[in-house]
Amino acid sequence: MIRRMATNPIPRFPAGFLWGVSTSAHQIEGAAEEREPSVWDAFTAEPGRVKDGSTAAVACDHYHRYREDVALLADLGVDAYRFSVSWPRVNSPGGLDFYDRLVDELLTAGVRPVPTLFHWDLPADLDWLERDTASRFAEYVSVVVGRLGDRVRKWITLNEPAEHTLLGHALGTHAPGGRLLFDALPVAHHQLLAHGLAVRALRAAGATDIGVANSHGPTWPASREPADLEAAAFYDLLLNRLFAEPLLLGAYPEGIGALMPGDVAADLEVIGEPLDWYGINYYAPTRVGAPQGTEIEFGGITMPAELPFSVRDIEGVPVTDFGWPVVPEGLTELLTAFEDRYGDRLPPVVITENGCSYEGLDDQARIAYLDGHIRALHEAMEAGVDVRGYFVWSLLDNFEWAEGYARRFGLVHVDRTTLRRTPKASYGWLRDVLRAQR
Repeated sequence: MIRRMATNPIPRFPAGFLWGVSTSAHQIEGAAEEREPSVWDAFTAEPGRVKDGSTAAVACDHYHRYREDVALLADLGVDAYRFSVSWPRVNSPGGLDFYDRLVDELLTAGVRPVPTLFHWDLPADLDWLERDTASRFAEYVSVVVGRLGDRVRKWITLNEPAEHTLLGHALGTHAPGGRLLFDALPVAHHQLLAHGLAVRALRAAGATDIGVANSHGPTWPASREPADLEAAAFYDLLLNRLFAEPLLLGAYPEGIGALMPGDVAADLEVIGEPLDWYGINYYAPTRVGAPQGTEIEFGGITMPAELPFSVRDIEGVPVTDFGWPVVPEGLTELLTAFEDRYGDRLPPVVITENGCSYEGLDDQARIAYLDGHIRALHEAMEAGVDVRGYFVWSLLDNFEWAEGYARRFGLVHVDRTTLRRTPKASYGWLRDVLRAQR
């Protein structure tokens, strides 16, 4: 089932609204032999960890083909490019030189560089279970901003600490493969602490445009039964409030702080450093009910039976090739709910990721998806939410973590053998949308 596009033009967005696309280093750069290893290199080397048995050793070879990719960005007409800086590459001789070249190429092409400083590719010798990793992250951030801060204005500290905690440390489906369940909570705390320390390091270097990229979505209870409502509230706390409220309110949700390590009150003063904007990655709502006592496979992830909730299908809506529900109105719901929940504590918002996985060059389903979500975003803005930008995930078909190369999120098709780039129909559609916004 394909959601049909509206026939009327995309509404006009305010002058200065930031249009961009996103990628991440491990998923596109390749050139693994030219950097230190990350936890993802170790993870993908283990048989059975990645569904198609692939690795990101070559990926899209963006490391060597970045000029070609920047030319695609310029032709697309985006204002900004959100990429990530690989911590293992920065730790390697000459590693920062690549990002120097990339930033210069982007600026020459008239595209604003927006680096994310951590997008899951932790150096292999570090562990987020250890508090010292947060301090090490701040040191690395100081090195990066010291080199790029004269040209880069907009910074993102972390990408999706919720998913990195849940999938990488609680459920074991992402690197580093820990299956700690609720014993993974220190990972969440140390990432949030790292974020706060990074904000301080960026401020010390003169940065004035700092955000984060947190993943959020509405939580829909499976029914109005008390057990389903309770399970949904807990899921919302775990995936939304736990990672938003320390940053926006300077406090954990009730009862959570006591579960965290260290001097939590002192850490929260760091974690709650003021942000210039708040990034949200949105893909879909989640329908949640009471635990069902059995292991559940959902969205490519095995959900253990011992979790105090179960994730259910959302019926009656289209799904992507990944099986994710397509619910554009969920983006409006999420943003207006955040505005209601956090009020003046919510800084201006940027949608730092939104996209979908579909096969084929004539990807009309992706066009319909983006069309619906851009309209839903505009509706949220009309309802009073201060949204300053929108980034599509992703520029290129890439290494999609534990799915390998089986999922294609790109506006540009990448041939797995030749690495040839071919813009899809959605690339042309978005280019036309952006031209109409000028």
